[in-house]
Amino acid sequence: MSIKHLYVDWEQYHRMIEQLALQVHDSGFRFDSLLCLARGGLRIGDVFSRLYDVPLAILAASSYREAAGMQQGVLDIAEFITTTGGPLRGNLLLVDDLVDSGVTLARVVEHLRGRYPALREVRTAVLWYKAASTARPDYYVEYLADSPWIHQPFEEYDTLRPHQLAARLRSHGSATEQAGAGQDGQA
Repeated sequence: MSIKHLYVDWEQYHRMIEQLALQVHDSGFRFDSLLCLARGGLRIGDVFSRLYDVPLAILAASSYREAAGMQQGVLDIAEFITTTGGPLRGNLLLVDDLVDSGVTLARVVEHLRGRYPALREVRTAVLWYKAASTARPDYYVEYLADSPWIHQPFEEYDTLRPHQLAARLRSHGSATEQAGAGQDGQA
């Protein structure tokens, strides 16, 4: 029986990030630079940056913009990387949420090797590795033989707009109202 959809909640998502971080650690790979792909790799990169106490570099790359992010289109890779850690160098760990077709991962690695000659080695780490991928990540938490569509917990924001958020918070009672925060002028 094939699985067409995989639903992941926040607890599962965070646990998988921790498992991936431990897998990289246990491998003995020491990286000088940490780069995440935005948007899917941002949360993973943030956790890795905190656990490993290294600056996080961010590269925007996107191909899933059609049909509320569910249809792959042309891959766009940003011209610049944002970082406070200086230029990419030495051993690089590239993190993202998943490898689907493999196009993004392969093209970004090629892009990095062409633009950053100071890189010695580039390794990749993702939460999900789909069987349909033409690129194999160095580290992954879960191999998905059926290549299902993954519904991540933050995807609710893909179609939610600010006016809808306001209505939702009013109907549930906002966190600031419940905690009484913000009334004394402190953030």
